[in-house]
Amino acid sequence: MKKSLLLLIILISLCRFPVIADEGMWIPMFIDRLNYTDMQKMGLKLTAEEIYSVNNGSLKDAIIIFGRGCTGEIISDQSLILTNHHCGYGSIQSVSSVENDFLTNGFWAKSQNEEIPVPGLTVQFLITMADVTGEMLAGITNETSETDRAEILKKNRKAIETKATTGNHYNATVKDYFEGNEFYLLVYETFKDIRLVGAPPEVIGKFGADTDNWMWPRHTGDFSMFRVYAGADSKPAEYSADNKPFKPRHFLPVSIAGIQKDDFSMIMGYPGSTDRYLTSWGVDMAVEETGPTIVKIREEKLRIMKEGMDTDEKVRLQYASKYAGTANYWKFFIGQTKGLKRLKVADQKKRIESDFNAWMDPDPMLVKKYGNALPLISESYNTIRQYTVTRLYYSEGVNRGSEILGYANRFEKLRQLLADKKSTKEAIAEEVKQLQNGIKGQFKDYNETVDQHLLARMLEMFVVGVKPEHQPELLKNMVAKYKGDYQAMAADIFKKSYFDCPDKVNKLLAKPSAKSIAKDPAFQLIRAFTDKSNDLNKMTETANQNLQKGNRLFLAGLREMQPRRKFYPNANSTMRLTYGTVLDYYPADAVHYDFTTTLDGIMEKEDPSVREFIVPEKMREIYKNNDFGPYGNPDGTMTVNFLTTHDITGGNSGSPVIDGQGRLIGLAFDGNWEAMSGNIAFEPELQRTINVDIRYVMLIIDKFAGAQNLIDEMVIVNDRPLK
Repeated sequence: MKKSLLLLIILISLCRFPVIADEGMWIPMFIDRLNYTDMQKMGLKLTAEEIYSVNNGSLKDAIIIFGRGCTGEIISDQSLILTNHHCGYGSIQSVSSVENDFLTNGFWAKSQNEEIPVPGLTVQFLITMADVTGEMLAGITNETSETDRAEILKKNRKAIETKATTGNHYNATVKDYFEGNEFYLLVYETFKDIRLVGAPPEVIGKFGADTDNWMWPRHTGDFSMFRVYAGADSKPAEYSADNKPFKPRHFLPVSIAGIQKDDFSMIMGYPGSTDRYLTSWGVDMAVEETGPTIVKIREEKLRIMKEGMDTDEKVRLQYASKYAGTANYWKFFIGQTKGLKRLKVADQKKRIESDFNAWMDPDPMLVKKYGNALPLISESYNTIRQYTVTRLYYSEGVNRGSEILGYANRFEKLRQLLADKKSTKEAIAEEVKQLQNGIKGQFKDYNETVDQHLLARMLEMFVVGVKPEHQPELLKNMVAKYKGDYQAMAADIFKKSYFDCPDKVNKLLAKPSAKSIAKDPAFQLIRAFTDKSNDLNKMTETANQNLQKGNRLFLAGLREMQPRRKFYPNANSTMRLTYGTVLDYYPADAVHYDFTTTLDGIMEKEDPSVREFIVPEKMREIYKNNDFGPYGNPDGTMTVNFLTTHDITGGNSGSPVIDGQGRLIGLAFDGNWEAMSGNIAFEPELQRTINVDIRYVMLIIDKFAGAQNLIDEMVIVNDRPLK
């Protein structure tokens, strides 16, 4: 009877965690074991070795970490990179000026000599991946406290990473998977000489901008192009005019055959973060506190930035990337909160937790192993939620608010060196030099007026939104001093601070003193915030440790409860593969969305009076003349974007959409509004990935930009059957 009951519970729980081919961010090294047969049935023609191999060139070698949070792919034997326009946006902006505004006008290098170096931009290739769970858990037992466990893991991680990078030029990191139940070592090769090759104007690369963001139907040419350069030995090197394009181990051929409904496709990339095993308590916190608070704060930041951008073309260019980054996840959190409520995700999680208890409770051994899991999680959230809103105001309103505060905080190390009588002149001089070198970068994209308004409004919101006992005393005293006039308070801080303009910073660094830094009002304020934040973090330290332990036990228990289920780990900015099909969807009653959009839709949306919906004259000519070349459809239309059922998240931006033969058919760039809860709960009927069709990319490069040099560099295939 007992065994029958357990079997029934497991079967029920499997229904609550349906195994859906399109769901899952899979570790590529395990594709052969977990997914290969299913992928073959859906249309995959490659071998598992051709997807992921350590010894031979494979798809993995064409996929890169682009910058700090996107994916890119190599599409030629000269290491030509393709990624999203919004991924390259900050880099394009960084090499632009009012005189050479590449965001507005676009940029196309007609030879490699014209390609523009982008300081600070890197790309990383994955070299190897290995299971190091045993090495990481060495010295840890069930009785080890969470504090000791963290210290042991830190020590073991350092030893493993050091061993992996000794005697070579690679960098390595050990990442945890399945809430810390497994660990893997990832070794990368990082290149630092990356150059801008091509980018369409914003009106193509960001067509629809904030209005269409996360929405379908979309009509966005979201792509940009860069190149990897290497030293004479074909290894990473700092920028040099003598560097040559890196010879990649693999690159993706481009297919202009076109897509059809139900076509198999897959995406490889670097998804940033998901929380698919989040419990009901975590969902409640996301819906009631996290999402609404972030939205409220970011809404004000966007308003203030836009006011400045609308009044000055220079400010618009300076803040374009900052605004776009803030706006993207402002809208995301609006959608996520709505989605979690609409789909009743908290109730889904509660049913899973109930199944877990029903499976565990009849067996004393299971209770001993996993009985603390859910109580630890519940109790931890009871504590953490007392500080959640405060934490978000510190992170969004202070740390990511006015830039003067964050910049002032960079001078803490110099202040400490100057105050310490044991500090050497050499150490002080080196720190001064580093700060001097950072002045240009700090103020290139900075406007004092905008930042002062941000400081005033963020301080006001902080005081209103945060419990008085969670606020630093210095801030309370300042509010009293200025009688609640935050604009006057901010103006006075800027007037008296060294950190609002280059001249004043240079003056400080010419004769630096610990006293001058310590007395600066912006420095005093950020240090007061930092100290108070550190004090508050101690209040939740134990709860966070218990939550981590509870989550680890809960997921371990779920995996034991469902031995036949194929589990995938949460995204953690490491390479993953997701596979699915080209497919339409039904977002609501009596509403149907097709799986493609065309250039017709761009012309229908055109509005010359709205920046987001301007269509360039050259594009209108291409459309009028049906000058689509080999990239158009047999019926005379030109596909722009298409939908797939892939499981992606932030970080997948720029990921290649690859057909069953390993050829590039598109770039992933967004998710759809109806499935914004996808980071927490995958909804197969609603969740879609929005991709730019590679044929539209080729049309822009070829017909719009006339960059024949780039067309010639790619391997382009077209096996479309004749009709």
